[in-house]
Amino acid sequence: MDRTERKVMIRLSGVEKEYRLGQIGSGTLHRDLQSWWARRQGREDPNSRIGQAARVEGDRLLALRGIDLTVYEGECLGIIGGNGAGKSTLLKLISRVTAPTRGSLDLYGRVTSMLEVGTGFHGEMTGLENIYLNGAILGMNTREIREVLEEIIDFSEVRDFIDTPVKRYSSGMYVKLGFSVAAHLKSEIVIMDEVLAVGDMAFQKKCIDRMLHAAHEENRTVLYVSHNMNTVRQLCDRCIVLDQGRIIYDGDTEEAIRYYSEYLERERGLQRDLRDYIRRDRNLTGICRVEEAGADNNEVRIGEDLCFRIGLRCRENRDNVRLRLLVCNSQGTIVGMTFSEPCRVREGYNRLQCAFSTEPLAAGAYICDIVVCEFEKNIQIRHDFVSKVLAFRINENEMYFGQPWTVRNWGNVRLSPVRIDAAEEGDDA
Repeated sequence: MDRTERKVMIRLSGVEKEYRLGQIGSGTLHRDLQSWWARRQGREDPNSRIGQAARVEGDRLLALRGIDLTVYEGECLGIIGGNGAGKSTLLKLISRVTAPTRGSLDLYGRVTSMLEVGTGFHGEMTGLENIYLNGAILGMNTREIREVLEEIIDFSEVRDFIDTPVKRYSSGMYVKLGFSVAAHLKSEIVIMDEVLAVGDMAFQKKCIDRMLHAAHEENRTVLYVSHNMNTVRQLCDRCIVLDQGRIIYDGDTEEAIRYYSEYLERERGLQRDLRDYIRRDRNLTGICRVEEAGADNNEVRIGEDLCFRIGLRCRENRDNVRLRLLVCNSQGTIVGMTFSEPCRVREGYNRLQCAFSTEPLAAGAYICDIVVCEFEKNIQIRHDFVSKVLAFRINENEMYFGQPWTVRNWGNVRLSPVRIDAAEEGDDA
């Protein structure tokens, strides 16, 4: 059946979402007082959202800008984009957690959502009680909940702890029960936001199979946000790419992933100013911070060196600073990692000229995470971490046994050929 002949489940027209910056409501009284005092002194608000200047107008941030989107019954829609692109904001609007500032949003069915670990759970209530609570919120009666209760408990793999208050659950147990509740309760729309990243691999596969069943067999609509392009590819038959609060691509999943990969190359390859990059990892020392990352030429041939620059600002002199480079493919999966030799950095700004060989990598698009660290007694101490900041492309310059290399069929890493040391004739078996 053609997509347009299906029943419309979600329709957004000209949807915008605006947040105020630097005002009360940061989450803690301490930060609210910091923001108030900074404004009184005429200084920059230390708690304002930075790094998104293109969407800031005065004291407001445009998280979503003119979103037009229609999702149909039985569709699995993937939503991809960089951090701060507006993915989670879009799902919160559809989940009715918040309302759009402008535009219209129409839903034609009940919604179950899992926007983060533990969403919709009451910590003091047991797992069983939370199942009934979520069912009641959806308008299900006790009989309807009991009909799917055993399926939920079996799927969640937490039967032994179902009568334990969920505040004692690990993050993995939260995800398992939360996903099981969202996937099995009677709703026409299921929303998942990067939740599968917490579960183990076996449970992730089970979740993907369950969502495919919900869409294809039960004709439910599934919205899925993830940075893991492999799971997006497995699950979604349609995908949108968000950037700066706008939809910049809507169409086939494979084409969306390719478009997003090429977009990252254009935006983050040759030069990137990271002074306003928002660090979310609280375990960083901050002694050395990456303020610049860029390649001299972000297109190389197989085997050539990728030359790039890293700008570090350090609070003090350090003798054994290393760079750790995590190379990811266009789907976001890590395909390799390497360290630099220890180097000496001085207090203030340091520009490091770096290079590494692309010899083991196949032709294709890549993007890197960069960690600044030191080792003390074999323990890695991380000073800074910036994700998806150095993009590059390796171009094909050879055939592999007479055939062109394709990442999809051959992989990202070019393994050495198998060596046959001897061949002997033998008797027929």
